[in-house]
Amino acid sequence: MKSKKFFKIIAGVLVFLTLPSLLFFGFAYFKYNEDLPTGIQGEQADALASKMLEALDYKAFEATNYIEWTFKNRHHYKWKKAKNICDVYWKEYRVSLNFNDASQNKAFVHSFRVDEDLANELIAKAITYFNNDSFWLVAPYKVFDKATERRLVTLENNKKALLVTYKSGGTTPGDSYLWHLDNTGKPVSFQMWVSILPIDGLTASWTDWTTTESGAKLPIFHKMAFFGLELSHIKGTL
Repeated sequence: MKSKKFFKIIAGVLVFLTLPSLLFFGFAYFKYNEDLPTGIQGEQADALASKMLEALDYKAFEATNYIEWTFKNRHHYKWKKAKNICDVYWKEYRVSLNFNDASQNKAFVHSFRVDEDLANELIAKAITYFNNDSFWLVAPYKVFDKATERRLVTLENNKKALLVTYKSGGTTPGDSYLWHLDNTGKPVSFQMWVSILPIDGLTASWTDWTTTESGAKLPIFHKMAFFGLELSHIKGTL
């Protein structure tokens, strides 16, 4: 009898914990889930992408040689953009990534260098962190990256949006983002069709910006459904 009561309690706890989550996911799915829109490739799509870059002063971003930021108070980055290297910090770990020469990657625990399996594990994790966290910082500047596909999408209100699909590269190739822009071409939000999210078409804001010392415009906060995503300690220098 005691074991039967124990399993009933466990089952009750599981229902208590999972039912609200299931209800929340169901609500979010039916509220936000959308099919990937279709659009037209060509000069008009590229022109809208160029307008977005101009609105964000792409030249100032390109001239920025060093960027530093913290993602969600968890991961900190010192990115020597001009040299294509970045130091990634989290918990007691530091990984130095060299995007030009992977053999130069190094991993540290409490300032002591580690090798072999542990180093490989930390380096792989740092690359995943960088790919994700830097995208939330500089995604608008990546619309003409290699293996990107741009499409012009006409929305129901006849406004134009820019659909960008990353065919390769990064951690999750094949992801698509629909950029919504204001009249000047500056981003206000994007919708995501990405493999790591169970809901297609989820929207994240791109309305909170800071201008660095170098003139680059970078975001400091994104709102996504009921959640917020903060980027802090942002520096950008020539």
